[in-house]
Amino acid sequence: MEEPEMQLKGKKVTDKFTESVYVLANEPSVALYRLQEHVRRSLPELAQHKADMQRWEEQSQGAIYTVEYACSAVKNLVDSSVYFRSVEGLLKQAISIRDHMNAMAQGHSPEEPLPPSSA
Repeated sequence: MEEPEMQLKGKKVTDKFTESVYVLANEPSVALYRLQEHVRRSLPELAQHKADMQRWEEQSQGAIYTVEYACSAVKNLVDSSVYFRSVEGLLKQAISIRDHMNAMAQGHSPEEPLPPSSA
């Protein structure tokens, strides 16, 4: 055989061989194997990230609940100031009645000024 003909046949053989290697390298089973490898390597890290995120979410929910409860308590304290003023007035009235009763028990007339209370 002549040299050019031999080169042409050699080129055809190498082209076919290259194509066969390319097909084998890109075969679906090889792709699935590489995908499985990737998942096996990255899955533990992803699982750890998921667990961390769930833990942070639980902590955040707890903090949100605490803040909402504190805000509600402060609002209730502000709203109860009316009741505190009412109790203060009733206490002053009760002290006045007590002082008046003590004065009556000691024989003072209700019109006389009362001595300062020791309460």
